Amino acid sequence: MRSIPAARGHVVPLLQNGFRPFFLGGALWLAFATPYWLWLLLDGRSGWSRLDPLAWHQHETLFGGIGAIVVGFLLTAVPNWTGRLPLRGRPLLLMALLWAVARGANLTSSVLPPWLAPLLDAGFLTAVTLFASREIWVGRNWRNLPLVGLVGAFALAAWGSHLASLGIGDGDVWRRFGIAAVVLLVGLIGGRVVPSFTTNWLKKRGEAHLPIPFGRFDVASLALLAVTMLAWTVAPDARLTAWVALAAGVVHLVRLARWCGHRTLAEPLVTILHVGYLWVGVGLVLVGLVGLVPALVGLNTTHALTAGALGTMTLAVMTRASLGHTGRALVADGPTIAIYALVVLGALVRVVGDVAGMGFTTARLVAALAWSGAYLGFALHYGPMLVRPRTDAVADGPAGAAEAARERG
Repeated sequence: MRSIPAARGHVVPLLQNGFRPFFLGGALWLAFATPYWLWLLLDGRSGWSRLDPLAWHQHETLFGGIGAIVVGFLLTAVPNWTGRLPLRGRPLLLMALLWAVARGANLTSSVLPPWLAPLLDAGFLTAVTLFASREIWVGRNWRNLPLVGLVGAFALAAWGSHLASLGIGDGDVWRRFGIAAVVLLVGLIGGRVVPSFTTNWLKKRGEAHLPIPFGRFDVASLALLAVTMLAWTVAPDARLTAWVALAAGVVHLVRLARWCGHRTLAEPLVTILHVGYLWVGVGLVLVGLVGLVPALVGLNTTHALTAGALGTMTLAVMTRASLGHTGRALVADGPTIAIYALVVLGALVRVVGDVAGMGFTTARLVAALAWSGAYLGFALHYGPMLVRPRTDAVADGPAGAAEAARERG
């Protein structure tokens, strides 16, 4: 981490750092998008998007909601990586407004010029990628260039999803590519923050048994994850993909076991990071098993990776970053624990609901209410923190850097 120069001038709290508007906006959008899609599905409506209802649901959950959270994390992390000032004030406002306008354009794209929604939506993610690349270049922080590269791949997937709605290419392939990019982000970032935060917490308790540091095993596990996600993107039903996914799932469960998650149960704010990463391993194992055992075909493997891994890990990062960067104690209170329970419940029901005999409508309704309810709960509980000044009255940039330094020990 590098020293961040102090920011000058008064800026309203919501625009002091990227996590504030994008965590809040992403949570509110995810709280809306899935119930809206379910309403379209159950009522037999087509909506106003050029994307069909299912494709719109997939696109907006991934590139709209999860995308906002990825952007919020990136804009907050880049200053800590480079020692440069964060994007804040009017430029951040314009970036957030572009994201919001893109959501409206995707919602109503059938009545707009065909080029407008792709330009706003995928163009937003492209602009973020270019901004982060410039900051990395100027700050000479080459270590984090792969993370920005994955965000660029995510932006490319958004372009592909839109082009498919215009009859160019396969939208399912591009949306799987987008999922793959974020799962790889979880593998890279999770491999840093989960053992790091766990180590710090265990040291404070005087524990001697600590997570195993990053090493060759982690490099190999990430390489296998990249191969697996590429195979799943282009050939999700191939038998070879199933075997590779099964192997990758087992490897990442072993990787997780090396991080001492069972010792963190006294602090849910740490435990949920392990639960989020657990979904990566479980999701990959399920991809493998469903591809090899026809009797398991009713299990929803895609939602194990999306609602499970991405949904849980993003909430874990959002809650922790919001507390730390607003000057609050890193402790999960009752509402936060409820949020965690809801997101895990929603993912579980969506993955196993069909084979558990819940029925098509019931399974989707329960999963949507629980999963989207978790994000609505975040917006209601953490929203006031995000729109108010830090409790210690220090600007987010330098204080966030100090917090990051403390977290890494």
